[in-house]
Amino acid sequence: MEQIVRFKKLVPEAVLPSYAHPGDAGLDLTSVEDVELPPGEIRLVKTGLAMALPSGTEAQVRPRSGLAAKHGVTVANTPGTIDEGYRGEIRVILVNLGKAPFRVEKGMRIAQMVIAPVLRVGVAEVTELSDTERGTGGFGSSGV
Repeated sequence: MEQIVRFKKLVPEAVLPSYAHPGDAGLDLTSVEDVELPPGEIRLVKTGLAMALPSGTEAQVRPRSGLAAKHGVTVANTPGTIDEGYRGEIRVILVNLGKAPFRVEKGMRIAQMVIAPVLRVGVAEVTELSDTERGTGGFGSSGV
C-alpha cells in the first residue's frame, strides 16, 4: 500500500520531491536558493518545503552520487534524519570536500530523501549480554 507524504510549499518556487526513475529509493530534493560552497565549507541549503510524514516513519536525507563523484559535494550528516513530528523547513547540510568552489543554483537537485519505517523499542538495562561468535570485534575486525 502506498503511503502519502504531504508537502507544503513555503515559497512559490519550491519543487515537490520526485523520483527520477521508476524503482528509485530516493526522492530528489531541490534547492530554492543560490549558495556558494567553498572547499571545506558547510552550508545549510533551503528546499522551501515542509512535510508531514506518515506515522511510524522517518525521512533520511542522503547525498546524490553524481554531486559526490564529480564535485566532492555531499551531505555532512549523512544520512540526516527528519523525524515524523518535524514540521519546519527541510534543509540540507551540504559540505564541499572537493578542491574547487561549488555553486548550488536555484532548482538544482542537491540531495535525495528516503522515507523509511522506524522500529520503536523499549530500553532495558542488564548486567550481562548474550555471547555471539563475533563478540566485541569491530572497527576492522573482519579485515580491511
